[in-house]
Amino acid sequence: MNFNSHSDAVVAVAASLVNALTPGEARGRTYTLPSEGPARRTAASEALRAGGARSREVTDAEALGLAEVAAELRVVFEAVESGDVDTAAHQVNRLLDRTQARPHLERHDGEPWHLHFHGSGEAPGEDWAASCATGLAIVLGGELYDRLGVCTAPHCDRVYVDTSRNGTRRFCSTSCQNRVKTAAFRARAGRP
Repeated sequence: MNFNSHSDAVVAVAASLVNALTPGEARGRTYTLPSEGPARRTAASEALRAGGARSREVTDAEALGLAEVAAELRVVFEAVESGDVDTAAHQVNRLLDRTQARPHLERHDGEPWHLHFHGSGEAPGEDWAASCATGLAIVLGGELYDRLGVCTAPHCDRVYVDTSRNGTRRFCSTSCQNRVKTAAFRARAGRP
């Protein structure tokens, strides 16, 4: 299931930013925001690569800005998961307004012309915020908005984008899916 190549990439980055830079639970354990400095820079840099792009290492200021953006993006995924598309759309609109997202055709790395979305660039991470907000706006504005989700495994609140054909994904990872299946098997077998 593809929206379009660039939208797919920035929506994947949005999910990756949320998972890497927001606290909560992940795969049955408490997940804390990586500490400032090298750990947060690495987490942010890896999240930006989720869309398949080669990205430079981020600075401390950019990592901090991206963590703030990730918290704003989490609201979108959680709202869609709870069936509150209006809240998700209003949150995306706030991000679009704040970043002053604007389209721009670009060609780089031997690729053909493709659409990018840039922000005002006034704050660290603002261009990524504009890109992610625009990608999520494309998803929310279409009939496949329910492809955004939050893991249904116990003790996990990581997010995902369901790109499967049938749109039935419920977990952020195979690890969480296996945890749930193992727990169900043990419950049926009467084991703890």
